Amino acid sequence: MAALRRGRLVAGLVVVPLALTACGGGGGEDAGGDGGEGGGGDTLTLWHYEGEDSAMGIAWDEAIRVFEEETGATVEFERKAFEQIQQSAGMVLSSDEGPDIMEYNKGNATAGLLSSQGLLTDLTDVAEERGWAEALPESIQTTARYDENGVMGSGQWFGVPNYGEFVTVYYNKALFEEHGVEVPTSLEEMEAAMGTFVDAGITPLGMAGAEYPAGQLFYELTLAEADRDFVTAYQTYTDDVDFQADPLKQGAERFDQWVKAGYVSPDSASLKAEDMGVSFINGTVPMMVSGSWWYGRVVAEAQFDWGVFNFPGNTLNAGSSGNLWVVPENSQNKELAYEFIDITMRPEIQAILGNNGGLPLAADPADVTDPKSQELITAFNEVLENDGLAFYPDWPVPGYYDVLVAGFQSLINQSKSPEEVLTEIGTAYEDGVANIG
Repeated sequence: MAALRRGRLVAGLVVVPLALTACGGGGGEDAGGDGGEGGGGDTLTLWHYEGEDSAMGIAWDEAIRVFEEETGATVEFERKAFEQIQQSAGMVLSSDEGPDIMEYNKGNATAGLLSSQGLLTDLTDVAEERGWAEALPESIQTTARYDENGVMGSGQWFGVPNYGEFVTVYYNKALFEEHGVEVPTSLEEMEAAMGTFVDAGITPLGMAGAEYPAGQLFYELTLAEADRDFVTAYQTYTDDVDFQADPLKQGAERFDQWVKAGYVSPDSASLKAEDMGVSFINGTVPMMVSGSWWYGRVVAEAQFDWGVFNFPGNTLNAGSSGNLWVVPENSQNKELAYEFIDITMRPEIQAILGNNGGLPLAADPADVTDPKSQELITAFNEVLENDGLAFYPDWPVPGYYDVLVAGFQSLINQSKSPEEVLTEIGTAYEDGVANIG
């Protein structure tokens, strides 16, 4: 029989109790070994793209172990690259080659698009029955629910988030001390700090133009002059968005100025996120602006004293719930998929996530004891206290991720002007919104 488990969301995210259905022990039949909806035997096929040493990767490995022990079912796990799933999910899920459960990116252009195409299972009733709807606050549910057009924030549940994430600034304390640089508290102080490193012959900011980091930096610079009304209009189309006006205009122009000033290397135009992360972990660059998903890896691999600070001066920052567990409509083992999601929400699994540099949503705070993890949670709480989660720049429309990558690659290699880039990304945005209807 199922049992109720209780916990609380970590670090003050929410204070409602967590009441989730846990798996009973024993054989696969009661746990959905007959495949539940649609058959499929006692094997659960699972895809995710978290690194083996990342907080999520470590936690999900333990969840797989517990799942197999308690259900008697077998997990066939495949680790996929983020770009691989991002580019091929629609095609794969339209076939019979997809998994039973998958990690997928949240937002209109990704989970929203697949939900509007009928490729994801409607989890609304399951979320109510298993307590997910009660456990997760409204701000986190924004990325779980999509309307008939695939626009997030309302409608049916098509995914379940169980961790948080946000963009922050990682910094090398040893290099800061060596060059007499203090942690900046404003954008002007940030630029002065980067100028000090440039004067010393050091490129201050790790960057990658061939993947997401450049777009995230542009968004942070945009958010420096933005308010909540802009975020709502940009992400959910409640008002027109002018790409040739602030805050987007000043975001692109400041990005361009940072490249010209040497804060960002032109050579980074061809680099990927992995290259950027390794350059920071190796101590080559003093700072990188990127997501909390790097935290566990930096903890494990960096051999110097380091820390984080939130993008200076910003009230709003890129961030949201973490990625979603989604159940493809063609899943052959939906009941087993639901059981696995439940296990990932247990406080003991969430504590593993929290103690390895993740941001759990269903942990007992007393179980998160690692000092570095507490540092990250403190930074995340600063954003939450400001109602500061502003989602991500590529979310609004399908295909926008690639548009932003191309645009800001062009600014890094100086092949286009800010105005030209804004025209390109603005046209793609407007066309995408028109197509959504």
